[in-house]
Amino acid sequence: MEDSSAISRTEFAELRTEFSRFMMMYQFGIAELMTKVNILKDEFTHINQYSPIEHVTSRVKSPESILRKAERLGIPLTIDDISKNIFDIAGVRITCSFISDTYRIAEMLTSQSDLRVIEREDYIADPKPNGYKSLHLIVEVPVFMSDRVQYVPIELQIRTIAMDFWASLEHKIYYKYNRAVPIELIDELTEAAAAAHRLDVKMERLNDEFNKIKALPHPDDELLDQTVPAHFLEALRLQRGL
Repeated sequence: MEDSSAISRTEFAELRTEFSRFMMMYQFGIAELMTKVNILKDEFTHINQYSPIEHVTSRVKSPESILRKAERLGIPLTIDDISKNIFDIAGVRITCSFISDTYRIAEMLTSQSDLRVIEREDYIADPKPNGYKSLHLIVEVPVFMSDRVQYVPIELQIRTIAMDFWASLEHKIYYKYNRAVPIELIDELTEAAAAAHRLDVKMERLNDEFNKIKALPHPDDELLDQTVPAHFLEALRLQRGL
């Protein structure tokens, strides 16, 4: 007598194809968002000779990790339920030099008309009790398929280099102790978070001072004007006035 709970080869193949397509959508969503981020980074680098974006990384949770989280949260193990209740399957992390840059990049991305902001948590302005700081956004990115457009949720984290260094160390420590971290180590981590914040504030102040000095007239400015043909500068001036 056959086991009624067993599935046929055809059903298994269909389920595997459906799940592969489900995972593929998140890869496509990351590719779309990474394109937007890299365009901003390249524009800043070439036009302004400075980019507020230092590093960009991305990841998609493994199927095992997704299923463990669904079980932990009591979410039914169906693609529809998982997609509606778990929003960090795909993630992009942007590391910036300064605190102001984190908000600047967030504004530039979320102001794009085809992105939908689902959730926003500002752990920079309101850090977690352990000192964790980062700007968290859940954004939906349009993925253009052959037969439809599907919006894919992606967790976007934007933080400074100092915040990222602290968060990386904190993650390693919690993993090492299986989350049962000794209280004295937690206290040191909290103090380290405060020190990282003081460093962020000081570096931003120094950068502001540098920008003020950079804005002052420089002898090379006149030299540059002399090396660019006058008729070319005039043509650019007229074009900007159009």
